[in-house]
Amino acid sequence: MNNQDYYNKEYVPQVNKIGKITGYLGVLLSFTPALVLAVVYGILPKPAALLTAFISGASAFGVLWFVEPISYFPVVGAAGTYMAFLSGNISNMRIPCASMAQVAADVEPGTEKGSVVATLGMAVSIVINVSVLTIGAILGTSVLSMLPDTIKAALNYLLPALFGALLVQFGMKMKKHSVIMVVFAIILYFMIGMGYFNWLPGASNWLGTLGCVFVSIAVGMATLKNTTKE
Repeated sequence: MNNQDYYNKEYVPQVNKIGKITGYLGVLLSFTPALVLAVVYGILPKPAALLTAFISGASAFGVLWFVEPISYFPVVGAAGTYMAFLSGNISNMRIPCASMAQVAADVEPGTEKGSVVATLGMAVSIVINVSVLTIGAILGTSVLSMLPDTIKAALNYLLPALFGALLVQFGMKMKKHSVIMVVFAIILYFMIGMGYFNWLPGASNWLGTLGCVFVSIAVGMATLKNTTKE
């Protein structure tokens, strides 16, 4: 059995099986505190309050339930998707680590090798993230209180700097594509900020990501067709 057959017939089915089991367990464990409060202590919100809370959350973030899987699956594959949504910190931790692992291993996103490498990078990020969070939960407050205000302010730029580095890494490989998407993202950002899409519920939370993802797909397909013709 070659690598491709093993990937499709052995690896992917096992990933889906384990991913579904751990996902369902994650859902059950997420509701455990609420169930304990309801069953053991008799603390149960009224149905109207629960419905109101659900509608409030869904109206603000419901679109992301569909946008994020569509956006991230091509980068991290099936295993990475299961891991990312179970562990959290997707956009600011898992995706950058997966992307940098692919860059370091010189593999393309969306390929079988890219999926495996992204899974390894994400697994490392989860282990380190959990370890750092554990230490941070114990010592974080005392350590942060000793840092100068200038360093605290600088920490706010870590995530933009990380995404900027990723943009350069991938932009060097796809210069035309990257320039078009940067221009489009800037225009879309200002249009959202100026209220052109206020008629869409919670547009500021999801429209930027969704718009850039699908426009990038369209640009990539058009670029590929032009390259093929040439």
